[in-house]
Amino acid sequence: MLLAVDVGNSQTVIGVFDGDELTQHWRISTDAQRTPDELALVFSGFMAFENLSFARNVHGLVVSSVVPVVTEMLRVMTHKYFHFPPLIVGPGVRTGMALDVDNPREVGADRVINALAAFTELGGPGVVVDFGTATSFDVYSAKGAFLGGAIAPGVATSIAALSARGAQLPRIELSTPARVIGRSTVEAMRSGAVYGFAGMVDRLVAAICQELRTPATVVATGGLAPSIVEQCASIDHHDPWLTLKGLRIVWQRNTDDR
Repeated sequence: MLLAVDVGNSQTVIGVFDGDELTQHWRISTDAQRTPDELALVFSGFMAFENLSFARNVHGLVVSSVVPVVTEMLRVMTHKYFHFPPLIVGPGVRTGMALDVDNPREVGADRVINALAAFTELGGPGVVVDFGTATSFDVYSAKGAFLGGAIAPGVATSIAALSARGAQLPRIELSTPARVIGRSTVEAMRSGAVYGFAGMVDRLVAAICQELRTPATVVATGGLAPSIVEQCASIDHHDPWLTLKGLRIVWQRNTDDR
């Protein structure tokens, strides 16, 4: 079995693949303070619930991370408890996706992996909208080249900033309000977050397609996607495990060299 780990700024998603099938998945908060031993405890705890173990079941681990400290802790954990090196997605790792951007080294691994998974599954051209700490728009061509995209503030990030800077604005739970015209402060904030971000997504996707000069398949992913996707007219597919699927593809394309 293969463990795939997607480390984001706010959350980390862990998946178990049996061949091509994603059989288990878990989502935890990203904590840069966790030691390799603590990470091993978290991983083994989840796996034990499914009668799985490091020694018996796991033959590989592939990681995409935007948090360097956590990347290193995962590297140490893998060597100590799995006794083989992890595959860390980054420069030098083969993805099969050309990066048609000004500086390929500055592109986050998760963005390339999302585009790779969407292109492999749905073809191109396309746009992946990832609702995370930031809301990223990852654009790829009909031939499967990563073209760049757009990065906007994330939904939860914006809500937290609004609450922190507004003395009379409370922290809210993100959910779809019953009406657009909020009849309370909480309802009004939810409306602004959900419908406001949905409108931003639709406008940016329209502008991207105009620049591409062709319609594009639009895929949504990320932990905050469920709250926004239903209000977006431009989203064609919602795949919460898109990044994990992309990590599996990268693993397969690099295992011959391992």
